[in-house]
Amino acid sequence: MQVDANKSLGFEETSKDITMIGPLLFTPLSLRDVSLRNRVVVPPMHQYSAVNGFPTDWHLMNAGKFAAGGAGLVIVESTKVERRGCGTIGDLGIWDDTFIEPLRRLVNFIKQQNAVPGIQLGHSGRKARAYRPWEGGGPLPRTPQIEDWEAWTPVAPSAIAHSEKWPVPKALERAEVKELVQAWGEAARRAQEAGFEVLELHGAHGYLVHEFLSERSNQRGDEYGGSEANRMRFLIEVTEAVRAHWPASKPLFVRLSVEDHAGWGPEQSVRLARILKTKGVDVIDCSSGGITDLAPILGSEIKYNYQVPLADHVRRQADIMTMAVGLIIHGDQAEQILQNGQADLIAIGREILNNPNWPMDAALKLGADGAFRNVPPQFGYWLSTRAKRGFGTKPSTWQVGLASRP
Repeated sequence: MQVDANKSLGFEETSKDITMIGPLLFTPLSLRDVSLRNRVVVPPMHQYSAVNGFPTDWHLMNAGKFAAGGAGLVIVESTKVERRGCGTIGDLGIWDDTFIEPLRRLVNFIKQQNAVPGIQLGHSGRKARAYRPWEGGGPLPRTPQIEDWEAWTPVAPSAIAHSEKWPVPKALERAEVKELVQAWGEAARRAQEAGFEVLELHGAHGYLVHEFLSERSNQRGDEYGGSEANRMRFLIEVTEAVRAHWPASKPLFVRLSVEDHAGWGPEQSVRLARILKTKGVDVIDCSSGGITDLAPILGSEIKYNYQVPLADHVRRQADIMTMAVGLIIHGDQAEQILQNGQADLIAIGREILNNPNWPMDAALKLGADGAFRNVPPQFGYWLSTRAKRGFGTKPSTWQVGLASRP
């Protein structure tokens, strides 16, 4: 099934009178026993700043500024369930109990800002042991500085390289697959003990879980390869192991490359999402690409909301909540996605890197009541007074009438 991702979604126009009912973007949402103050989500974004897997002050600052900026849910970057799963130098880890307390420091600060703390659990698979993006990407060379080189061996469902520039990974033995399933379960236990309230499993972008799903990277002859049902088995077992350790009161997300342009597409994702829902998954985070070096786009060019049709399709066909991501820049864009029923949550990634106060800015522009009350008074109070004042004969640089609401 081809999803038309290039059709105009008309985000310049409003489909409903949001001034009467208030913007959906800033309507609270309950997921199991967890309540989000709004539908704005900071998705997991690698920072490459950990030391031996442990978070640093950079992580506290990074997650903290998004929480203070008014986001409803802040998801800490892909945190690896085993050492072999680290993509590059500086990845966060959760493969040992010693990581619990340092991660709790991030949780506590996010909660203090009235945001919900989430974490993504991941494993880089055959794309492990690589340069950081600004260093050019691609596989790292062996150097004396990497003391555990042999322990950091890229692994995959089959001994098939990601592309010609990548090394051939070690094919996982069946017993190792079973051990990895349990590693994800133990990681979920640690996330719970650290105090996180939302958990996301990374099943996208050509990393280990996605490698099991794809026929291109999975050519196993056992129960984890071959048929579509067998290729889904690893993620399903991981989900079951995670749910065994993750409280029923807390929501579970899964990120999928709903379209990977290499054989796995929306219909397969729908069938998988229906199964995952029965296993305790609440939200599918809908992305694309990553199993090959092809750019993760739909159509000939990337456009605003380019992945939103994927979230829409999975939501309608699998009857499960979805999160939309991908060049969602403006508040009215995000609002119309929600008004159109195309997704339940909106992930703002690089745009919120540019402006950590994006939720406050969007709330002002959409006319949400109490926009400045969703940020700490240390700056919310002063910004609210500034918004009420003009400059000589000129009005405030912010929208008159909207920004004046405290």
